[in-house]
Amino acid sequence: MQVQSFTAAPDEVGQARAALDARVREVVDWHFDPASGSPFWLERARTFGWDPRREIKTFGDLRRFGEFEDEWLRGGPVERWLPRGLAGRPVYVFETGGRIDYELFSATLPDEYFPKGSNWLMLGPSGPRRLRLAVEHLAQYRGGICFCVDLDPRWVIKLIQKGWSEHLQAYKDHVIDQAVTILSANHDIRCMFTTPKLLEALALRLESIGTTIRKAGITGIFSGGTEFTPQWNRFAHEELLDGAYMTPTYGNTLMGLAASAPSGPHNGYKITYYAPQPRAVIEVVDFDDPERIVEYGETGRVRLTTLTKEFFMPGLLERDEGEREPPYERYPWDGVSGVRPYRAFAATTTVGVY
Repeated sequence: MQVQSFTAAPDEVGQARAALDARVREVVDWHFDPASGSPFWLERARTFGWDPRREIKTFGDLRRFGEFEDEWLRGGPVERWLPRGLAGRPVYVFETGGRIDYELFSATLPDEYFPKGSNWLMLGPSGPRRLRLAVEHLAQYRGGICFCVDLDPRWVIKLIQKGWSEHLQAYKDHVIDQAVTILSANHDIRCMFTTPKLLEALALRLESIGTTIRKAGITGIFSGGTEFTPQWNRFAHEELLDGAYMTPTYGNTLMGLAASAPSGPHNGYKITYYAPQPRAVIEVVDFDDPERIVEYGETGRVRLTTLTKEFFMPGLLERDEGEREPPYERYPWDGVSGVRPYRAFAATTTVGVY
């Protein structure tokens, strides 16, 4: 197993840990203060027998809360998660993504390939998914306009589950038709978000009409999904992109957006993701003992902690697994590579447009 070199300086790692501990104290104080906290955590605090605001001082202290159960997030009322300190502010219900995370992610995009002021194509899920709105916000934040296709990933999953391959192909063709129409309409689109499956479909369609993604004007792509393997990453660079720059991403509603370290021939196209710490932290833990963080290069399940004023979630075991990776110079904290569906759920998970 190939392990990435430890390139972050020890003092940078220490500073990042200190910033994380400070964020923990700030967020715990906010969510457990009767004046600002969320009803869910204020109610649970009454069962602890100890005061989190007094006893939680570091990230490691969050273990005292135990494992966060994903069932707590199912059903309503959604108001139980709303901090009193944010009362009166607009509330959004969505399925993935976030505005602040994408503003932070914007700083990781090289202007050479994602020029400021350029227009974007959002070739991915639409509807109530915040991902579409987040990419639109990213485009606007960078000074451009976002053009979107109409895509319902829930319908894609149903088509796969029913085995309706002809319908699935027809729907994929319908989505790619929209993308080609937008790209050929002289909107000066140079940047794009898409998923691996849709990127491949778009590249093959453009090839069939005598052009490429790069010749269509796209210079920068950010993409993400469970099928973003080193093998597919290499295939995309060698066969699909025609020189366009692509950066992999990993994220969800609860974490935000994780950026990646450089990937290419130098490291076998391995993709390592780093969470937007200290807003969110990912750890790779033992499958049988989630209190044990695995060694670097070892495989385990992803555990997520979210630390924002809007939402506090300590220690959720995610539906993903991967390999623990050491800090990188730009992100001096642990990362994860080889992200894929958690093995205990993989057989029952339907992968749609991702």
